[in-house]
Amino acid sequence: MVFFGILDLPAWGLVLVALAFTHITIAAVTIFLHRCQAHRALDLHPVVSHFFRFWLWATTGMVTMEWAAIHRKHHARCETAEDPHSPQVLGIKKVFWGGAWLYNRETYNRDTMERYGHGTCDDWVERNVYARHTVLGLVLMGAVDVALFGIVPGGLIMLTQLIWIPLWAAGVINGIGHYWGYRNWDAGDASRNILPWGILVGGEELHNNHHAYASSAKLSSKWYEFDIGWMYIRILETLGLAEVKKVAPTPRFSEMKSTVDLETLQAVITYRYDVLAKYAKSLKATYVEEVGKLRHFSPQDARLLQSLRRWLHRDAAQIPEIERMRLAEVLAKSKRLKTVYSMRQELPMLWARSTASKEQLLKQLQDWIQRAEQSGIAPLVEFSQRLRSYSLV
Repeated sequence: MVFFGILDLPAWGLVLVALAFTHITIAAVTIFLHRCQAHRALDLHPVVSHFFRFWLWATTGMVTMEWAAIHRKHHARCETAEDPHSPQVLGIKKVFWGGAWLYNRETYNRDTMERYGHGTCDDWVERNVYARHTVLGLVLMGAVDVALFGIVPGGLIMLTQLIWIPLWAAGVINGIGHYWGYRNWDAGDASRNILPWGILVGGEELHNNHHAYASSAKLSSKWYEFDIGWMYIRILETLGLAEVKKVAPTPRFSEMKSTVDLETLQAVITYRYDVLAKYAKSLKATYVEEVGKLRHFSPQDARLLQSLRRWLHRDAAQIPEIERMRLAEVLAKSKRLKTVYSMRQELPMLWARSTASKEQLLKQLQDWIQRAEQSGIAPLVEFSQRLRSYSLV
């Protein structure tokens, strides 16, 4: 009778158990490892924190410090040769199918652990049990699964638990999340939102939102997006078991200022992704207007510009050199479109790391707004007026 477990469940019951177990694992990864440990977006009650630590030890064998360090390095070196798992560098097939191997390889990089692994759980249990005996937890969980559900059903449930994170987190999020999907924000990398409903992977499907606001405990940003991980966090917060420290800033506006000041500058920097998103609409309106006229372009140039349209709202550094040269060539034939495009390239200089003082940056913003309003380009003038209204209050 060793083939039968304590619980005699029908097939559909076993499927529900497997889905429930894997969903708890996903919740532990997104709430504890990702939002709490890697980004410090929230604090968890010790009971909740330790439950997640124990569950991850028993179902994945992942070490908190290693996971947080590798993820932090991914953000710091995103889409470069030092990124542990960028499909833009390594190829989508390698990251999708070999994401777990890439993660495991990076755990042996001592520099990564020392530079990015600080501030994570480091108590006696972590050092002497969870980090030291990573396989033991898997063995214990496997034994429990077999005892509860039988050798074959329990083994299949354990196998599902073992492949769930490598498939969804290492493969889908790290791979497809930087390769395919839609973008709300120009985050300076290739991150994508896979789906607007973050349920299967606990909200991690909203990957572009996360890269734009990495320290936010909430991953959804549009009204139609749903982050089930955030729902769980709010429930825990209501029960006094979690404290949210940071969420993505919501743009605020005041009366349009005749002269922008340091407060306006700080607001523009704070809401920079919203600034770029709204500017993209201005650029799109100018593009449609110019291409619609066709008098600036030959049919060949018009077709070329249409093929290059997706690069218009991107930083020049993100555009392949050949595409950048082709874009410059065709933009030279439209003064209005070239103006809107070049001024888009200037905007990030307001928040890029530099030695410029606040007063110098303010002068740049004032000069940018003045040139925009003197351009005579309606979408650009309208956007400059929006810039005058950004406020932190």
